[in-house]
Amino acid sequence: MSSIPGTHLVHPGSLITVDSLTVDEVARILALTDHLEALAYAEKSKLLAGRRIALLFYESSTRTRTSFELAAKSLGAVTTLVSDKSSSIEKGESLKDTGLTLRALGAECIILRHNSSGAPFVLARATGLPVLNAGDGMHQHPSQALLDLRTMLHRLDLAEKPVNAETLRGITVTITGDIRHSRVARSNAMLLPRLGARVILCGPPELLPEEAVSLGEGIEISRDFDAALSRSQVAMMLRIQTERLAGLALDKAQYIADYQLTEERLATHAPNAVVMHPGPMIRGLEIQGEVADCLQSAIEEQVTNGLAIRAALLVRALGVTF
Repeated sequence: MSSIPGTHLVHPGSLITVDSLTVDEVARILALTDHLEALAYAEKSKLLAGRRIALLFYESSTRTRTSFELAAKSLGAVTTLVSDKSSSIEKGESLKDTGLTLRALGAECIILRHNSSGAPFVLARATGLPVLNAGDGMHQHPSQALLDLRTMLHRLDLAEKPVNAETLRGITVTITGDIRHSRVARSNAMLLPRLGARVILCGPPELLPEEAVSLGEGIEISRDFDAALSRSQVAMMLRIQTERLAGLALDKAQYIADYQLTEERLATHAPNAVVMHPGPMIRGLEIQGEVADCLQSAIEEQVTNGLAIRAALLVRALGVTF
């Protein structure tokens, strides 16, 4: 669960891990996001006019890939999608050689999702290009943590507060589910306490090892979902990543009984909490469908904020100033 060292050796426009961001940089990204949202379409669409961005995806994705692509196009950039199922990757080409090929073809920035932790760092070192980590193995998903933060700030009426080490003071965020395999949980748990939040990681031992508490200060582990909810202003649910369980025995019926976010559980223990989920969401497993659609749910807002945050990260990556 440790971060990958040496990220200072990559292009300054890269975003490999939330570890590489200072709180001041987080504040600047959020401010840039607000600024871009306020721009007229005609002005916004000229910011990256003609710039070439490659989306290199070794894993399936809906929200992340589409939002990065739409964000790039909204800024006027030219995009190309490369997947492991429709390129020389399928023939065994290395990540380095794929990256060098994309650079030779004129790519100025690469957005990478990869099943191996540390792959974005390897690509950034090999190509010298700005690389945006769209999720690497069980390591990091920094843009998701930033969009989750923006969603929380807006839903908790904190968007007008200065972004610093006190912004989320008094806020407890409970993240429940498959913490062991979740790059989203890891990125949020490493970012939110730096802004003052308390983070409770919740789940059974099979999905939440005790060593997860070592992700940083301001983090605790709870096996009691109801007790954790009763302390929470934000409840973030995660799916069980069945594709990564490999040998782990999990009683799904017991998991649902102990950890599913239901209408009754929410009303009893956290009637005012913001409900979040990074997706993909499995209704009826980690979350009841009625809860996903309730007024407390900010799940669709997370998706919308993903488009906004990723536009800002692309502008940052390509060094556009205005």
